Amino acid sequence: MKSNLRAFLIHFFAIAIFIFAAIAFFTPVLQGKVIFQSDIAQYTGMAKEQTDFKAQTGEEPYWTNSAFGGMPTYQLGAHYPYNFVKKVDLALRFLPRPADYLFLYLLGFYILLCCLKVDYRLAVLGALAFGFSTYLIIILGVGHNAKAHAIAYLPMLLGGIILVFRKQYVWGFILTAIAMALEINANHYQMTYYFMLLVLILGIVYLIAAIRKKELKHLFTSVGVLLIAVLLGIATNATSLMATKEYADWSTRGKSSLTINPDGSPKEDTGGLGKEYITQYSYGITESLNLFVPRLFGGSNSEDLGEDSNAYDFLIERNISPSQALEFSKGMPLYWGDQPGTSAPAYIGAILFFLFFLGLFLVKTNSKWWLLGGVIMSLLLSWGKNFSFLTDFMIDYFPLYDKFRAVSSIQVILELCVPILAILALNALMDAKVEKSKKLNALKISFFISIGLGILLLLTKSLFHFEGASDPYLEKNYGNELMTMIRLDREAVYTNDTLRSLLFVFLAATLLWFFIKEKINKNVFVLVLGLLILFDLVGVAKRYVNDDDFVRQRAMTTPFPETEVDQLIKQDDGVFRVYNPAEGLNGASTSYYHQSIGGYHAAKPAKIQDLFDFYIYKVNLNVLNMLNVKYIIQQDENGSFPAQNPDANGNAWFISTLEKVSTSSEEILALKDLDTKNNAVINNENYPEITEFQYKKDSLAILTLKSYQPNKISYISDNANKGFAVFSEMYYEKGWNAYIDGQIKPHMCVDYALRGLVIPAGKHNIVFKFEPEVIKKGSTIVVLSSGLLALLVLAAIGFTFSRPRKKEKE
Repeated sequence: MKSNLRAFLIHFFAIAIFIFAAIAFFTPVLQGKVIFQSDIAQYTGMAKEQTDFKAQTGEEPYWTNSAFGGMPTYQLGAHYPYNFVKKVDLALRFLPRPADYLFLYLLGFYILLCCLKVDYRLAVLGALAFGFSTYLIIILGVGHNAKAHAIAYLPMLLGGIILVFRKQYVWGFILTAIAMALEINANHYQMTYYFMLLVLILGIVYLIAAIRKKELKHLFTSVGVLLIAVLLGIATNATSLMATKEYADWSTRGKSSLTINPDGSPKEDTGGLGKEYITQYSYGITESLNLFVPRLFGGSNSEDLGEDSNAYDFLIERNISPSQALEFSKGMPLYWGDQPGTSAPAYIGAILFFLFFLGLFLVKTNSKWWLLGGVIMSLLLSWGKNFSFLTDFMIDYFPLYDKFRAVSSIQVILELCVPILAILALNALMDAKVEKSKKLNALKISFFISIGLGILLLLTKSLFHFEGASDPYLEKNYGNELMTMIRLDREAVYTNDTLRSLLFVFLAATLLWFFIKEKINKNVFVLVLGLLILFDLVGVAKRYVNDDDFVRQRAMTTPFPETEVDQLIKQDDGVFRVYNPAEGLNGASTSYYHQSIGGYHAAKPAKIQDLFDFYIYKVNLNVLNMLNVKYIIQQDENGSFPAQNPDANGNAWFISTLEKVSTSSEEILALKDLDTKNNAVINNENYPEITEFQYKKDSLAILTLKSYQPNKISYISDNANKGFAVFSEMYYEKGWNAYIDGQIKPHMCVDYALRGLVIPAGKHNIVFKFEPEVIKKGSTIVVLSSGLLALLVLAAIGFTFSRPRKKEKE
């Protein structure tokens, strides 16, 4: 009884520490402020139509026309029926954002270390070390919430897997199933995929150990238990997964039906993204050392050096006002690594880096090998095109690897593994069973490796030119002399941060030596080491995410102030689209107020991407007309203004001729000079039932929009003849149904991306409804699997509490 109470109090105070730490780092949330997250601002613009519709009707539309000409909202925060996992997730994320995600980091890693049976003091310390890793903080700063959400549940999922392999099948199963459900619910499958690569390495290590120990029965039992737990966790998110898969096939992440590029060259036949796009963000091999030294490669694209910079002194000497010089110095372009740009280095902490090496020499369990394997795998794959042999192999032969971009983000696995092994090293250090001589020997080796690496970086500094890929562009803007000062500043932060890391390694090693020599006790040791780690990590994290990033809530709820252009366009109460060339395909400020053909998402609808690449970037008015682009935001010497396009085709129109082609490539090429008001092009291979291609177009025929909702659009047709109508809405086969006078009728894709429908002669009501079957099918699976998981949790609780009573009776 006393031990249970003690365990409860330990966990209670650990959680209290995590709540305090999350709030303390993001103190402005106590004032009702929110952090300005650029990606969330863009998401708000994309989701405005669906948010407003749901607020007005209480109904989830599952479709929006405000972005990319029209798309499902499956990846825009759609809420699905019976999503019980979401309710659990929201209960865990009770703190204000982004403190809620930081709390999840800490809680998840603490649970993992408890599963590894680490000393509770070290479990708290390890959670703090993981949670304040620079990369994990910076993704909160820029608004990669889904990524942060998914990363936060990875340690918990890993903890469940480890429990099963430690023969704690019941609670290992429960924790794995629940964590997997929460992980999938976070909706960032790239992070989940990368984690499964780590699990594969873990499985290989356990397989080798099972063969050596002749415990294959236990291994196969564990794998079976985990497979069932994972499948159950996945099933509780069936609606989201099925909808995402359906959309992914329609998006740029799916297989393209085109065989040519916009320039006419043959298109690379891939089942996913192109290699160049996947590896655009590849970590430089040497750049990876910023895991140990934060600003080794400049840090970020916008570093704040204040008055302590060569560039500032240079500008002052050129009679630039101190305020202007300081403003420039607060946003220094110091990053000079291999990536196109970065918001911060992926710094894991000099002390954690040092303790990781300590773990390699001090930890003797199997955990060391899969953690080391995870680090190596993560590091090599993060190099992307800089380690092309392995990357090309993964893209060409490893299932689903080509569905994800920004390979540098696989370093999240490294950022998970390093602190685990570091804490296991400290746990071994505190273990009285480990000989003192072994501890001292491991300390010496790891200290010399870390210090030696730092000294080597200082000695080889002259080998670097501190020049980045964007320097020629910067030099055109700033001039040669100022760029020379910027390079000197890059060199200065290289030196300063290297010395900083060396100092933290020295202080940590000294503290460890005092503990091994029994000069200080465990509590003092853990407390001082924890303060050193926090001082190191928080000091770097605050460079990139701090109180200055917080704004009033209105700045995020209304991230795009209404302009005069928006007001002028909104005076037109019709239903039409707006094109903002300044935004192009990537930006959601237009979507916030209007139906736009642009938007902001990593997985764009493939056909609007193709239309942009082939025609819209070249200002092909035929394509803009068929998309019903009525206003194009233009620029002149007086600023922006909405130029009206008088030739926009409108919401729907009858055509006289269907031009048939046999491939998607022929279909998109036919749009170049197509008279879209009178003709339409159709891929007859997809619709062999279409045999009529000429229609009598009556100038007196009427086809007008009657009512509009994002998921239901009604038209009135009055035509003396049978006609073929084209609608300026995006064709999406799995969800949109066409009704004529209440009877469902087949409709088809025409003009590469739009909807076409044969309408009988006479007066008719035409209605398009978005009725996705995937929501209904997925909801059935969710209800059944969630109910089963709930019953299993209750059974596990009953089993756990019944065992002590049985022992007492015996």
